[in-house]
Amino acid sequence: LLVLGGGAIGCELAQAFGRLGCEVSLIDKGSRLLAKEDPDVSEFALKVFQAEGIKVILQSVVQRFEKLPDGGGKALLKNGQVVAFDAVLLALGRRASVTGFGLEKLELPLRADGTLEVDECLRTRFHNVLACGDVTGPYQFTHAGSYQAGIAVLNALFAPFKHFNADYSALPWCTYVDPEVARLGLNETEAAQQNVAVEVHRYELEHLDRAICEGENRGFVKVLTEKDGSRILGVTIVGVHAGEIMAEFALAKRKNLTLNDILNTVHSYPTFAEANRFVAGVWRRSHTPAKAMELLSRFHAWRRG
Repeated sequence: LLVLGGGAIGCELAQAFGRLGCEVSLIDKGSRLLAKEDPDVSEFALKVFQAEGIKVILQSVVQRFEKLPDGGGKALLKNGQVVAFDAVLLALGRRASVTGFGLEKLELPLRADGTLEVDECLRTRFHNVLACGDVTGPYQFTHAGSYQAGIAVLNALFAPFKHFNADYSALPWCTYVDPEVARLGLNETEAAQQNVAVEVHRYELEHLDRAICEGENRGFVKVLTEKDGSRILGVTIVGVHAGEIMAEFALAKRKNLTLNDILNTVHSYPTFAEANRFVAGVWRRSHTPAKAMELLSRFHAWRRG
């Protein structure tokens, strides 16, 4: 199997077919897999794929396909490399389907990426025509479409007396490779691009008791907070059940809770969710005043006599 595209869907299906017994080659024109994630996540995924026997070819583009006498085919890359295949799976992205519904007669404007333009209430330029899901984006996720559907229904029912805005600030998502890759808010790459000053706090799952017991201690939890603060700006989790673990951070961000709130929340032992409290502990230790620790040390030395 030849997979074209190293994004979320390409990676998910490449690994799935590899585990079903296919010999898989994955080609992407970019310099790394999962390009929307941080480089450390991409490197982690690459090592996992290589260990499982998936052939990953980066910074390469297919020039043409040729059919072979045995019924298979070969892909000729621009760099001169040749990759044989029996089947090709295209995972090069999707475009919104906006034709065939009569939208052309309404002359509803489209964005540059081909999605239907709506306002923060998911209304088109005709406020009684609303859109949700992949047709308008900005996220092509089932749960994002479901959330938008709820907002659109509320606006359809209660307009013009009350309006409801879609808020994506606490929207999580997950790439279902193994181990999973979950995201919420900013990552380090985006923070740098947007000139947002952040602090990065990281906890390795190799230290988590539940992960050790289950033999699933690959990965990490990485949280970005505001500079010199505990407000959560973004979270990246790489590990088994990452999508499940992320739910606590999604709630925290939705309700403007902080890492200090998570640290002070009792988590059952042993669970994967304890990783959230432990990464909050990493934040706390990085913000413990040295002077206070010195005074405490002297105080307890005095108590011991």
